[in-house]
Amino acid sequence: MYRRVIFFICMLFLVGCASKKAPMPKSKPLTTSRYPAPTGKKVKEKELVSKSEYRAQVQKEEVEKKKVEKKKSNSEVLEATSRLSVTSDNIRDYIHTYKETAKENMQTYGVPASIKLAQGVLESGSGQGTLSRNANNHFGIKCHQGWEGESVRHTDDAPDECFRKYDNPKDSYTDHSLFLSKRGRYNDLFLLDKDDYEGWAVGLKKAGYATDPRYADKLISLIERYELYKYDAEVLNKKVTGPRPRTISTATDSTSVASNTKTTSKSSQTSTTKKGGTHTVVKGDTLYNISKRYNLTVEQLQKLNKLTSNTISIGQTLKIK
Repeated sequence: MYRRVIFFICMLFLVGCASKKAPMPKSKPLTTSRYPAPTGKKVKEKELVSKSEYRAQVQKEEVEKKKVEKKKSNSEVLEATSRLSVTSDNIRDYIHTYKETAKENMQTYGVPASIKLAQGVLESGSGQGTLSRNANNHFGIKCHQGWEGESVRHTDDAPDECFRKYDNPKDSYTDHSLFLSKRGRYNDLFLLDKDDYEGWAVGLKKAGYATDPRYADKLISLIERYELYKYDAEVLNKKVTGPRPRTISTATDSTSVASNTKTTSKSSQTSTTKKGGTHTVVKGDTLYNISKRYNLTVEQLQKLNKLTSNTISIGQTLKIK
């Protein structure tokens, strides 16, 4: 009996000790990576800017900079003029608008109306160019020394060049005539026949009015394509007979500008017509001019000579019959 009591007490003691043991701590989960586990939050990606967006931003900064500079200067700043695509309708509208002004200038100053209109079309983009729209400058005349009128800054042959600004296009036409008549390098032009648009075109290029090597050809082509010579005839009270006969001066003498100038030697002139129904191409010839001379169309001339384009070369012999 005594032994049973002692055994029962020992069992109670052991059960009590077991219930008092502290629970074992839970082990942390093993991490196989040295990087922290994702938290579920989105990380903002770095925004990339395209080249076009970057350029636009830079251009915007440049514009803002120019606006600040403009406030510091009395001159207006213009953006560079892009090459314009001018339609025949644009050209005809321009001619219709300014033909009377050109004729008045011819009567007063002696510059052929045909030349005035052709230069106006070419220099102003038929009135659509930046200078003509913003400065009424239809002939691309720069400020030059002695100019006291208003001016604008415009990128042409060089950045931010100074160009004359006028109140209206008519003032631009008048100043263009004065510009030519008061500069010695253009004196020989005023010795030509009043309606010698070809001589004027070649002379303007030789005197350095424009840097385009085909400037004279472009003027002549415009005059003959749109029959601007008829305005010269109206001023001179002459009958309109069509384009002038094509005789081109090939002289190297700097004083000779065309076939009708008084300083051109006879040996410098080359006739473009040959017997046998052919034409030899000389400097300044175009298919359009040749076709007009022989009462043909460009298409007929191309067909006669099996040409696939308008390209011709000096010395080339073309059939005209």
